[in-house]
Amino acid sequence: MTHHVSRRSFLSTTLLVGAAGALPGEAASDRDEAKPFKPGIITTWEHGRPATETAARHLKNGVCALDVVEKGVNVCEDDPSVTSVGLGGLPDENGVVTLDACIMDGRRHRAGAVAGLQNIRNPVSVARQVMELTRHVLLVGDGALDFARKAGFQEQNLLTEHARQRWLEWRQNLNPDDNWIDRTHDTVTMLCLDGRGDLAGACSTSGLAWKIHGRVGDSPIIGAGLYVDNEVGAAGATGVGELVLQTLTSFTIVELMRHGRAPHEACREAFERMCAKIPEARTTQEAFIAIDKQGRVGCATNSETFVFYYSDGGPPERNKPIPIS
Repeated sequence: MTHHVSRRSFLSTTLLVGAAGALPGEAASDRDEAKPFKPGIITTWEHGRPATETAARHLKNGVCALDVVEKGVNVCEDDPSVTSVGLGGLPDENGVVTLDACIMDGRRHRAGAVAGLQNIRNPVSVARQVMELTRHVLLVGDGALDFARKAGFQEQNLLTEHARQRWLEWRQNLNPDDNWIDRTHDTVTMLCLDGRGDLAGACSTSGLAWKIHGRVGDSPIIGAGLYVDNEVGAAGATGVGELVLQTLTSFTIVELMRHGRAPHEACREAFERMCAKIPEARTTQEAFIAIDKQGRVGCATNSETFVFYYSDGGPPERNKPIPIS
C-alpha cells in the first residue's frame, strides 16, 4: 500500500468505436460542436480489460479523469501475470526490472513521469506525485527511487520467478548475433474523457525485455508515449519506443485532431508519417490510440495481435482493429 503526502510535507523531508453520436469516420468539421460529448475510456492490449473494468466503475461514479487513469493502470501494474508492466515485468540485460511511466492532466496541462525506477510496483502513481509535489516533470533512476521513498511508497522485489526464468533462458541462448532486445512489447496506455469533459492519460511499462541497462523508451516521455490537450483530445502509443521517440507520434496525433482529423484518421496519418520517416516501423509492432473532446475514439496499428478496450462506464468492449500493411 502507498500513501501520499502534501507538497509541504514532502518538501520538508527533502478499429474503431463510434461515440458522442458520431460515426467513426465523421470528420471534426462535420459535427455539431454543441452536441453533448460522451465520456469514455480507451486502453491498450488484452491486459487492458481488467484495467478498463476498474476505470469504468470510477468513471460511472463521477471520478475525475486523472484518478480514473491512475487507478486503472494500477490494475496492470499490480498483476504479476502481466510481463510488460510493473510487478512481473521482464528485466533488462542484467536481470534488473526497471519501470517507466507518465501521467498527464489535461485540465491544467501538467504532467509527471519517472524512468528507470526500481523496486516500486506502481510507477504511474509515483509519476503523479512528481507532478503534484514538485516543479519537475521527469525523475530518473536513483533519484526517482529516492523520491518515491520520501513520498511514502514501499519497496519490493519486482522480479518474479517466471520473469527470472525467462531471463535465464535468454542469457543461456544469447549469441553474438543477438539483437539484445525483444522487439515486441505490450505497454499499457489508458486515455479518459470524464463526465466534466476533462481529459487525462497514463502510460506504464517495464520497457523492452533484455534491454541495455539504462535504456528508456517513449513511455515516460510527454509527446512521445502520451500527450493530452484538454481543448482537443489525447493520444498514446505502444510498441518499439525508439521509433515513437523519433517521431513524437502522440503529440502529432493530437495536433492532427486539432486540425480537424477524427481520432482514427489522426492515428493512421501519424503512423504513415512515421513509416515515411522510418521504414522499419512497418515491420515492428506499433499501435496508437486516441480520444477526442467529444469522446470519439480511434486506433491505428500494424500488429495482427493488438486489441484495445473501450468503455463509456459500462462493460468494456473488445476491439480488434484491422492492421495497416
